[in-house]
Amino acid sequence: MGADREGGVRRGPVRAAAYAVSGVVLLAGCASMPDSGDLRGVESTPRQDTQVRVFAMPPPEDASAPDIVQGFLEALTSDDPHYETARKYLTPEAARTWRPELSITVLADGPGTEPDHMGNRDEIDDYSLTLTGTRVATVDAQQAYTPAGGPYSQPVHLRRDKESGQWRIDVPPRGIVMGKSDFQRNYMSVNKYYFASNAAADPRTGEGAQPALVADPVYVRERVDPMTQVVRSVLKGPTSLLRPVVRSSFPAGTGLRKDVTALTPDDRNKLTVPLDAKAARVGPDTCDEMAAQLLFTLRNLTPAVDEVELLAGDEQLCSLAEERAGAVATHGAAQHPDHLYFLDGDHRLVRIPAGSPATRPEPVPGALGEGRRPLRSVAVSRDEHAAAGVALDGGALYVGSLAAGGSLGEPVLVSEGGTEQDRLTPPSWDARGDLWVADRDPDDPRLLLLPGGDGEPVQVRTPGLEGRVQAVRVAADGVRIALVVEKDGKGSLFVGRIERQSGSGGQPAVTVRELRAATPELEEVTAMAWAGDSRLVVVGREHGGVQQLRYVQVDGSAPEAPAPAALTGVKEIAASEDDRVPMVAHSDDGIVRLPSGAQWQKVTEGTAPVYPG
Repeated sequence: MGADREGGVRRGPVRAAAYAVSGVVLLAGCASMPDSGDLRGVESTPRQDTQVRVFAMPPPEDASAPDIVQGFLEALTSDDPHYETARKYLTPEAARTWRPELSITVLADGPGTEPDHMGNRDEIDDYSLTLTGTRVATVDAQQAYTPAGGPYSQPVHLRRDKESGQWRIDVPPRGIVMGKSDFQRNYMSVNKYYFASNAAADPRTGEGAQPALVADPVYVRERVDPMTQVVRSVLKGPTSLLRPVVRSSFPAGTGLRKDVTALTPDDRNKLTVPLDAKAARVGPDTCDEMAAQLLFTLRNLTPAVDEVELLAGDEQLCSLAEERAGAVATHGAAQHPDHLYFLDGDHRLVRIPAGSPATRPEPVPGALGEGRRPLRSVAVSRDEHAAAGVALDGGALYVGSLAAGGSLGEPVLVSEGGTEQDRLTPPSWDARGDLWVADRDPDDPRLLLLPGGDGEPVQVRTPGLEGRVQAVRVAADGVRIALVVEKDGKGSLFVGRIERQSGSGGQPAVTVRELRAATPELEEVTAMAWAGDSRLVVVGREHGGVQQLRYVQVDGSAPEAPAPAALTGVKEIAASEDDRVPMVAHSDDGIVRLPSGAQWQKVTEGTAPVYPG
């Protein structure tokens, strides 16, 4: 811990911190804070191997006030489950009232320090300094990540105990503060799952559709019993961003049984979760949903859990194995597309089997595959029974069946924009069978929803949105939407939640709320697609940089997965929540795909590749 930042120089005396690797304790030095001089950072630890556990050292006798502050900051980056060592750097009263779980502030580098007192510190009994830095993100008490920017400044005060003569912190910083590399070493992102609360009836049968799970990403400490942390987080309920549009099947207030301190799967990969009495009266169907929430969450964390058993007291409520979980609930990553779709040289809709090495496309059944209406962009419904296409000039939207003999009538939407770039965006289907598209007409820019794909267009409210929507993609969960929004000539990616209510005349009232920037470090985003339950792939540029492909999380954090292989001249990108099918792009080489573990390969000529959705 306390390793030098890249390009930095180690200064000052060395104090020891302990590391444990597979039961072996190692010692590592860390530079202490200078008593005077210019502002500099408390060095941020490079990312360590996931098997390395770091334990901070308690404060040494007669440590100076600056060394106490640095020791405290280093203890915040350790794997001490309850921060007991960090509390030893605080006065008894501060140790009782300090709440590390309230927030995490992530800085670009380790926190710097600016002393507020100068001169001979041995002659005073109090000491003040300010922690400084540049904000990267915050993680709140719900473990939700939010990108942040701007300067960080937090006062810290110490006093010397009159009896022992030892310095201790009596005014610590709020929550936890650490550098970005320490945060990446200590914390991991995990999707916990809840059910979409606005599920609609199946449009084909009129019956209730299978419950859809929605990913709610949170950050947990990677080496401090993450399994138990995640289970407790699921029981506490969804984060505030998703709470209005999701539900939990756990009865309100349900927690783990009081005697439970840690959860571990058995040798058959079954995890038994003892719940308190609030879960005692749930029915079998509700219990299966509860188990499904935990099973999908834990499978996202580790493959070591194949079954979840729920207890209330000592009595079994239910048990759900992986092979039965798909019958209880579904989520985007479990929905396997049958085909990849794109436009051929005649601007007609064609397809090839998803994931197949076949390169000879076939026209889709129905009018959209006949080429009578040349198209520039398309979207295929998630059940692959219908498709929507925007005319070559961008001015009209058509919807047709993907069945032999299907006809194509009048357009369901027409734009009055003066140029192709000022007309309709590529459309997107949601899981309910509704169709989304944006009209870029500068005189009347609108985000629109067409119920059932061909119903009367409903204007979607987007409070707080500044700019013009250039691209629309609705997530498979049906409650999240990604928008590329142009402002001042630059495109930025935003992700928000979809809220639906019954409006007048039977028309739905739809609002997209809490739109948040997902790529604050990219100056320009030109294309994007969903590539997981809480992940997107984007095409964009950093300030002054070249075009690049990268993954981003819906909360704006960067996933640990490596970026896709580089590809130049990307105009459009297609991906699926199901990572078993390859990413596909329209580039200077035509339609290309990226098989797992390989480089980009040309498929054929064409444009506008899409998977269902």
